[in-house]
Amino acid sequence: MANNGEKLFIKGNEAIARGAIAAGLKCYFGYPITPQNDIPEYMSAALPAVGGEFVQAESEIAAANMLIGAAACGVRSMSSSSSPGISLKQEAISYLAGSQLPTVIVNMNRGGPGLGDIGPSQGDYFQSVKGGGHGDYRMLVLAPGTCQEAYDLTIKAFDLAFKYRNPVMILGDAILGQMKEPVITWTPDEKDEKEGHDWRMCGAKGREGRILKSLFLSEGSLAAHNQMLQDKYTDMASYTQQEEYQIDDAELVVVAYGSIGRIVKSTIKKLRNEGHKVGLFRPITLYPFPSDDLKKLAEQGKKFLTIEHNLGQMVEDVRLSIRTITDSDFFGFLPGNLPTPDDFEGPILKSLGGK
Repeated sequence: MANNGEKLFIKGNEAIARGAIAAGLKCYFGYPITPQNDIPEYMSAALPAVGGEFVQAESEIAAANMLIGAAACGVRSMSSSSSPGISLKQEAISYLAGSQLPTVIVNMNRGGPGLGDIGPSQGDYFQSVKGGGHGDYRMLVLAPGTCQEAYDLTIKAFDLAFKYRNPVMILGDAILGQMKEPVITWTPDEKDEKEGHDWRMCGAKGREGRILKSLFLSEGSLAAHNQMLQDKYTDMASYTQQEEYQIDDAELVVVAYGSIGRIVKSTIKKLRNEGHKVGLFRPITLYPFPSDDLKKLAEQGKKFLTIEHNLGQMVEDVRLSIRTITDSDFFGFLPGNLPTPDDFEGPILKSLGGK
């Protein structure tokens, strides 16, 4: 990695855009929706300036289908949107996964269901990690909690997309997208995307043709394709990442991700100063979920509390991870409200002293 060392004070949205360009992005397809509009705005000027292509599509559906064409050519491509727009992209995401096409999709989650509001929420967890489109498929889902992570994980997302030939999602929210903080930019080592990628559509002159598809009609072919995909998803499960804070002596482990994990961390710092043994487990990969690491903590006799900015979604994966040993309490902060560290103090203390 070549670290440029440039320190910028920027929004999370801009950090994602800059990270994508640093990762070698060549094609961006988008459509405006709050709270991610800073991404296409930045891309419209910055991407053409480095030889890339920016397209404001006629709709979210069109933008997602443009990804299919670019990804099929082995081009580093990306689209971004927010909750209702991501819903419109789901059919194309299923096609991308079924055709094994690498691309990056950003969702800056907003309140719902329906049109909801333009404020933060974590209501798209199920849609992101369980597959919001049709069929059996998986996406790698990365959940940054800081602007620096937004930059770093976007670069990582492109590497993972091409490693697994699979779409990767960056799942943020309105807090992450709109807050500003220092980000140190860096540029990864340049990669030759042509090398080893003999699946790319790049012209068949002098070789046999290639077919990229998600339609399998002959007897047994779809079953074989799904088995191959399942083997790939099993291999993906080896890549997990999380932040662990004050875990070693913690009696209670709070599980929270993204911006909520960051807010919870502030609450834990305060409670630690007051003598309460509480720690934070913040999943950074939501799929694959770091189940094994959570189970190890459960085996140590720790208690669990899951905190989310929704009505209860990630808590299901937490409970599945520790189900043979213990359970997890849950506190859901209602979308439509903006949480502060004080909002989480009561639920944490209740779980510490609870049954």
